[in-house]
Amino acid sequence: MQTARWEEEFREYVRARGPALLRAARQLTGHPLDAEDLLQNALTKTYLAWDRIQDRAALDGYVRRAMVNINISQWRRRKLEEYPSDDLPDMATGAEAASGELHERLEQALQGLPDRMRAAIVLRYYEDMTEPEIANRLGISVGTVKSTVSRAMAKLRTELSPLRPPL
Repeated sequence: MQTARWEEEFREYVRARGPALLRAARQLTGHPLDAEDLLQNALTKTYLAWDRIQDRAALDGYVRRAMVNINISQWRRRKLEEYPSDDLPDMATGAEAASGELHERLEQALQGLPDRMRAAIVLRYYEDMTEPEIANRLGISVGTVKSTVSRAMAKLRTELSPLRPPL
């Protein structure tokens, strides 16, 4: 009887919070299908721990923490397949049509960042975490967080600048 109640509570939680959690997963992974997989894995972990989670108000934090941990584990296992380059690809210049276009460019720029940089930016500016919290979450030093965020912001500024220098 207790299990049926937990299952219904879990279903309601996923229905209510699923879209917001999927957006967070997409920010972490940079790819819609990877985000779905990441969220599914995090929700599985949450379901298995459902009866032990006393504070239902902290569920979003629990799921997000699971997503970050799973994502970190995945990119630690993955070998480096992308290599940074000093050369930037050609890009048409012009005025931004609307904030929607700017938002889309920001999404694309975030997806272009390496995994660790994207995770640091998402945790810092989307999740509003402090540098020590990010360092603890990612398993790196505070100095590495600072330099990673700094380099990521420089890449984003370059990518999003309206007039990029000629190559």
